[in-house]
Amino acid sequence: MVEHGDIRVVHRGGSKINFREPVLSHDSRLLLCASGECVKVFSSSTEECVHDLQGHTDLVTGVLLNPSNHLQAYSCSADGTVRLWDFTDGILIKVQLHCHHVSVQPLSVSVFVYLLMCMCVTLTRLLSSSQGEYIASAKGLHLEVYFFKKQKSYRFSLKEDNKKGAKNTFTCLSCHPKDDCIATGHEDGKIRLWRNFNHKREYTYSTLHWHHSAVSSVRFTPEGTNLLSGGVESVLVQWRYNQETQKDFLPRLGAAITHIAVSPDGELFCTAHSDNKLTVIQSCVKVSAVIQGLVKGESVRTDLMVDPRSKALVLNGKPGHLQFYSLQRDKQLYNLDIVQQEYIHESGLQQFEVVKAAFDTRGNWLATVEERKQKDSTLELNLKLWAYDEQTQSFVLNTTVSGPHEARITAMCFCHTADSQTTMLVSASQDGHFKAWQLESNHYFYEGPFWSCDFVGAYHSLVPECCCFSADGSLLAISFQEVVTVWSPASWELLTTLSQPPGAIRDLCFGRQSCSKYLLGTTAKNLLCCWNLLTCTLEWSTSMDVSLLLSDPLSENMAAFCSHAGLFVFKPSEPRPLFSHKAICSGKVTRAVFAPREEMLESCEESSQWLNRSQLYFLTQYMDLMTFITKAEEDRLMASSKRLVIDDSVAVTPFYLLLGKHRQQQQEKQDRSFSAERNQLPQGSVAIKELLHTPAHVLPSASFLCSMFVRSLLISVTDKEKKSEEEEMESDKEEESECEMEASTMGQGQTAEAQETAAPALTKAQARELRRVKKLDHSWLSSLLDS
Repeated sequence: MVEHGDIRVVHRGGSKINFREPVLSHDSRLLLCASGECVKVFSSSTEECVHDLQGHTDLVTGVLLNPSNHLQAYSCSADGTVRLWDFTDGILIKVQLHCHHVSVQPLSVSVFVYLLMCMCVTLTRLLSSSQGEYIASAKGLHLEVYFFKKQKSYRFSLKEDNKKGAKNTFTCLSCHPKDDCIATGHEDGKIRLWRNFNHKREYTYSTLHWHHSAVSSVRFTPEGTNLLSGGVESVLVQWRYNQETQKDFLPRLGAAITHIAVSPDGELFCTAHSDNKLTVIQSCVKVSAVIQGLVKGESVRTDLMVDPRSKALVLNGKPGHLQFYSLQRDKQLYNLDIVQQEYIHESGLQQFEVVKAAFDTRGNWLATVEERKQKDSTLELNLKLWAYDEQTQSFVLNTTVSGPHEARITAMCFCHTADSQTTMLVSASQDGHFKAWQLESNHYFYEGPFWSCDFVGAYHSLVPECCCFSADGSLLAISFQEVVTVWSPASWELLTTLSQPPGAIRDLCFGRQSCSKYLLGTTAKNLLCCWNLLTCTLEWSTSMDVSLLLSDPLSENMAAFCSHAGLFVFKPSEPRPLFSHKAICSGKVTRAVFAPREEMLESCEESSQWLNRSQLYFLTQYMDLMTFITKAEEDRLMASSKRLVIDDSVAVTPFYLLLGKHRQQQQEKQDRSFSAERNQLPQGSVAIKELLHTPAHVLPSASFLCSMFVRSLLISVTDKEKKSEEEEMESDKEEESECEMEASTMGQGQTAEAQETAAPALTKAQARELRRVKKLDHSWLSSLLDS
């Protein structure tokens, strides 16, 4: 985290949840996984994030349940600390030891502590037996087993490849929970079961083979009856232990399996996938939940975009898709299949890839460009226009243009005016032309609206590199190498050309609101230029190596990212920047976007007022999604997250949210009535202070503290309560005297008949109850009988 005055740079979601093996709780209700600098706790039934365990200052490298307390978990980080959490309540218990990696199976506490103390370096694979008799590690072509009682280790080595060319490199391993057996996965797709490894020369192993490529993960079930394995085939394989010819398959899991976890009771399996996804499986039978994180490929070909409707972040997802990612919930909403072809997992195979995408202002239309370049063949291009469907709440393909240009498309943008009667899209290509695509009404060949080419333009056979519309849609700026051209979309007339110092234009951006008369651009000669469109002259320029330039759609502010991860936020009309920072992250910023806020901030600090209307998100070269946040906003979010409680036994649906709000209102009413009736406990109690503030080793005995604590809880009677109690006692005495007088009168009037059948005398409590019953209103009974 980078801090600069009142503004901080923080990770805002999108961290990898498949970085390490996930962990299932003992009751299988919760799922823990390392995610960046924190540990996320998900519900295995509702897929919601229940807790976000924050405290580490660097990458979390492992998570493990506490063997002595199933409600606690350990986490270790690259910051050199191990932290103990109560993950059910999201509370940090303590920080201890220094370690870099935790990856062990449940074992005895003594062995567990020993492993924590020993793991000062990161090993490729590290597991121990359930009884804690030995620990196994694998790296490269070597398997090493260390026995604690003997204090002796044995190393078993394999050749790099065999006669058939198979690669024997170890990729994963798992220890059997009951038998002395170690399962190892290898790069050639084979699984070896090692036995009798407590002897250096007498060890044996058997081989299982189904995977056609490297085995990414193997895992024994808690009872040891089955062995699970997975790899790039996206298939979970379940082998019968000692009956390896019998196996079951769960195919089509969507992406390559990287890790496999099993709940302690064996009811649930969890697989981590290469597309940053966790899949919860019910005993290898069916998928019960899918937790999808931000899909991170090798690079993002499209720009970072914000869907005007859902306010979701949109960028490349899994191959051939666009992903819609909720920034507020840190959760993927859905994937939109653009290519609409089955992706084949085979290295070296060229397949269609989404390279460009753009939304119109209202979010009614989405334009995408997909391309494929085969060896010794021409480039295949498709331009697709997608219309938003209200019924399905998603985008539906409307128009496909095959070969929209003769060469690769370099830029694409919609006309951004919100009140325009026509919808227009402009695309520029390396073929030296730019084309305007316009939405047409019904045609006798087509039913409903469709897109067609309305204009083709060029400038001196130069290659157009970038294009953008002004805020009102009246101007279109297109750069042709070193020349900036300004066009009128209404008549397609070339209005003017703008000159600047030498260097090809890399970015173009119009000013907004009061700065709409300015056009800014960056050049390959490390210059940031600003033109005044009213005078058609260069207003100012400065030497700056800008790699990314973008404008805030809701203000005059603009952001310029430098190649060395520096940032300048400024207004084109003012010489002094609003915010600047030399290095906001490690590496280079590749993509960025201004996302409109749902509620405007009320920031008093001048340096942070540029964050009031929009929030700036950026993506680093390491695929980390980061943003800027004020300290006051971060404190408010932390306070609200602590108050958030999710009932993970009920799916989060709109009806559930409505019902939960009604229950919350009822609970608040009950709490208010209860607090009004409840007497205040004594403040500043000596017993409570001693219990909370005195060190444990100097406290008196527990019996003494207990009696003193109980006495401190006794509430003294106030004068008002004493007076009411005295009045009640006086009324009771009067009633008792009246009862005695009535009894004496009745005794005098009774005759010999009463003496023969004398009724037993009433006690004081019974007489008091009788008088209370006499005072009750029984009119409702008579009305009921009359009816």
